[in-house]
Amino acid sequence: MANELEQDRRRFVGTAAMAIAATRLGMISAAKAPSSRSRPTDPPTTKPGTNASFASLKQIDAGVLNVGYAEVGPAKGRPVILLHGWPYDIHSFVDVAPLLASAGYRVIVPHLRGYGTTRFLSSEAFRNGQPAALAVDTVDLMEALKIDKAILAGFDWGARSADIVAALWPQRCRALVSVSGYLIGNQEAGKMPLPPKDELQWWYQFYFATERGRAGYDKYRRDFSKLIWQLASPKWNFDDATFDCSAASLDNPDHVRIVIHNYRWRLGLAEGEPKYDDLEKRLAKGPVITVPTITLEGDANGAPHLEPGAYAGKFSGKYAHRTIEGGVGHNLPQEAPEAFAKAVVDVDGF
Repeated sequence: MANELEQDRRRFVGTAAMAIAATRLGMISAAKAPSSRSRPTDPPTTKPGTNASFASLKQIDAGVLNVGYAEVGPAKGRPVILLHGWPYDIHSFVDVAPLLASAGYRVIVPHLRGYGTTRFLSSEAFRNGQPAALAVDTVDLMEALKIDKAILAGFDWGARSADIVAALWPQRCRALVSVSGYLIGNQEAGKMPLPPKDELQWWYQFYFATERGRAGYDKYRRDFSKLIWQLASPKWNFDDATFDCSAASLDNPDHVRIVIHNYRWRLGLAEGEPKYDDLEKRLAKGPVITVPTITLEGDANGAPHLEPGAYAGKFSGKYAHRTIEGGVGHNLPQEAPEAFAKAVVDVDGF
């Protein structure tokens, strides 16, 4: 009961904060909101941590999943799908979403497979974490929501999924915002050794390759995840309440299996599903992304990442890169929500 009361309190605080922000900033009403064919206005300003949580979540059957997602903004606004990474959840966008909603966008923020309230429809389904499967989840969600085309934006696993959709189904992607750039990989590339200092950054990938690592992550998933947050964003002074809000999503019954399979698949230590083989073959060729794109990077990202010049050539459409300064780490949308929201609006205008 105490946990339920605390969750209700946080939802109330988040809803109240959004309402206050809307009043101060003159939020666009649904009646005047831009349609999917018109360009929404620029987002207002806000400080990180303004909102504690989303007011409510929805559920919808999409592909092999029943997806839990937050939705804010006018129903007829231009769709934006925001995709989170590991070990985070939809609260990475808790400040970004209302900014974009106030600018006239319809914002969809889904829990990835293995996170939050998202569940597999079948108990017999393979708990697959390979990149192609997660990207297909995004397309399936669009189908379920009857969204023909959307702006896709994400970081970490979410950026990889957004990149894949933009590369393989450009007709479904109006524009792209990708933190850390081009993240499409393949198993063969994952087998290639890196210089020792680079391998060191992937220590958890090798840990997950062992049964001890799987058991350790299962037993200490919150402690493990908090450590990743600290290492990936060394200058982000998040508090316990912020972490706990997202960490609750890691209690999903499929979470550990999805995470372990994802990292083992990357090293070629686990097989995927045959139905994704053709997609993986196409991705192994490193397809160029043709849709309008803005890539972002925090100036204090402690997670493994390439320099922007290494992937700029992978974007053949209108393209820009922005490095966000001020000690911004890996969880860029939560650490710098204004910069992330602005990138979404700006890429929409390319």
